[in-house]
Amino acid sequence: MLQARELTKRYGAFLAVDRVNFAIERGEILGYLGPNGSGKSTTVNMVVGLLDSTSGSISLDGRTIGEDPVAYKRRIGYVPEEPYLYTQLTAGEYLTLAGTLRGIAPALLQHKIDELLRLFLLHDSRYAAMSAYSKGMRQRVLLAAALLHDPDVLVLDEPFSGLDVDAGVLLRALIEALAERGKMILMSSHRLDVVETLCPRVIILHRGEIVAEGRPPELRASRFSESLEDLFAAVTEQRDYRSRVTAILDATTAS
Repeated sequence: MLQARELTKRYGAFLAVDRVNFAIERGEILGYLGPNGSGKSTTVNMVVGLLDSTSGSISLDGRTIGEDPVAYKRRIGYVPEEPYLYTQLTAGEYLTLAGTLRGIAPALLQHKIDELLRLFLLHDSRYAAMSAYSKGMRQRVLLAAALLHDPDVLVLDEPFSGLDVDAGVLLRALIEALAERGKMILMSSHRLDVVETLCPRVIILHRGEIVAEGRPPELRASRFSESLEDLFAAVTEQRDYRSRVTAILDATTAS
């Protein structure tokens, strides 16, 4: 189980994440939602070990990050929101680098790379530098890199960003299959329609605090909301943009 207890992050006087608590069991997909500036990405960075918490703890199967940071990170697969890659490399070269750093034996690594490039529809572009790749192609490289070492925990930060319809359908099926195999999955996304169908449980963050948590149907019922999007707008105090939309349309049609 991946567990966050009283997780808090301060930047001087600014409280970015305020005593957040959650747990992810094996085989569970947790949707982690929030508007820009809510502390969502800060939480993700603490979970993957890129950022230290100010207080509180993160543990995996009862052992905190601090007990053995290297062992903890070996069990994490991470797909960041932005596909930062060494774009002068080919996808195969990048995956070779990632797998070598993970300590995967060369023969096994090459087999995995060949299979993943083929299955992620990157095999035909295997000799091209990633600088020529679309954002969606780069996203698929990051997914392959995150899965190379067969992690116990998969952290996905806006994983559907830049993917076309086919790649998005593949990713949804892949996430469900990973959960069926006992992986613990934390998924942050602005695609509320996808989250509602894919995640059995969601957390909504606002100003660093959890403002809603539970199963999407139950949360919608408790707030008399027709969709997760309506619920999200209510609990995170989103503006009603209808009047502004009307003004924009009026301005564009003025004569």
